[in-house]
Amino acid sequence: MKSPRLILHYVYTVNSIPLAERMRPARLDELCGQEHLTGENGPLRIALHAGVVPNLILWGPPGSGKTTLANILGNEAGLPLRKLSAISAGVSELRKVIDEARTNGKLILFIDEIHRFNKAQQDALLGAVEAGEIALIGATTENPGFEVNRALLSRCQTYILKELGEEALSAVLKRAIEKDDQLKELEFEIRSAAALFHHAGGDARKLLNLLELLAGMAQNGNVEISDEKVAAVLLHKQAAYDKSGEMHYDVISAFIKSIRGSDPNAAVYWLARMLEGGEEIRFIARRMLILASEDIGNANPTALALATACFQAVEMTGMPEARIILSQCATYLASSPKSNRAYLAIGMAQDTVRKTGDLPVPIHLRNAANSLLKNVGYGSGYQYPHDYPGGFALQEYLPDALRGTVFYDPGQNAREEEIRKFLRSRWADRYGY
Repeated sequence: MKSPRLILHYVYTVNSIPLAERMRPARLDELCGQEHLTGENGPLRIALHAGVVPNLILWGPPGSGKTTLANILGNEAGLPLRKLSAISAGVSELRKVIDEARTNGKLILFIDEIHRFNKAQQDALLGAVEAGEIALIGATTENPGFEVNRALLSRCQTYILKELGEEALSAVLKRAIEKDDQLKELEFEIRSAAALFHHAGGDARKLLNLLELLAGMAQNGNVEISDEKVAAVLLHKQAAYDKSGEMHYDVISAFIKSIRGSDPNAAVYWLARMLEGGEEIRFIARRMLILASEDIGNANPTALALATACFQAVEMTGMPEARIILSQCATYLASSPKSNRAYLAIGMAQDTVRKTGDLPVPIHLRNAANSLLKNVGYGSGYQYPHDYPGGFALQEYLPDALRGTVFYDPGQNAREEEIRKFLRSRWADRYGY
């Protein structure tokens, strides 16, 4: 027991630097989780031992350690680290960092949310990356295969960071209690950390933010960690929307999943949460544009047209009127029949291309652009569909090695059943529709 005269000394006071920032690891050996990258045989540890900082795209959920890894790589390699956020930085800021590297020597450029850079901004990095003037580390929560251009991806290693498991979260908790100058002055009684870990959801930042809240409610320097205390703290926590932090990703996730789940009421609620929090309306419209193809597709082709019109309209109107347009689009998409068959089709086709490589184009489909090509048979045997009844001629359009491969399998909804009937009338023997 601490002396009563010293009680006030041990009461936790809020620090201007959040606990999550104070506890950010500076060395690989301090990092909890991501052993597949930083363990004894992990590629990042091996690279550092070789004195190399590769160009990296770090793809993972919030709180998985992307920014921390960039800091660690800079510390371990002894290179200056410059940080930019793709939300606010433009080409001029990129050029300043590149000019600094050319003047003073190689440095690490860390770009948070690199998926938000447009093509021109990403292209501005290529020369410096190619020349080795900077070591680029880009962080993204979005699939880089869709959001980062191919030229930049080809110059970088892409590593996936995983949500932290219970073992890693437990290590983060233990390290904070034992190492933080403020927390180590408190007495902790850990009865159960299950609710703490559940709320964290694999996110170290969430875990430490909640731990700081628990410490702030400590009585006489005694902190009880239990499911009941965590529930009580969460009840008192003020609802907020941080459009550049964890809430941004949680709420947009709830919004998209509500539309995908055909619940217009939940969709418009989460839309309101984002609008009231000051979320960028183009970001919301863009996500609905993607969803219209990914989750609705040919079950209701009008959904994509409406989402496209929504994206254009919010740019022309701005807030507050754009909220009405966004609401119309969100409720329409939520109330539409759903199909992800177009999304699955392109994914399967891309997987096939990666596995089979550049299969030759059937000669009858090749372009006879000149007499030489025509003489060697290019285009020979091609049947022009409009010359045949019903505008259809039965011929092979896939490479021979993929004959009969089905990529698009229409979904079980009224619109795609019509598509299936049409395809069956043409391709029943070839594809089994």
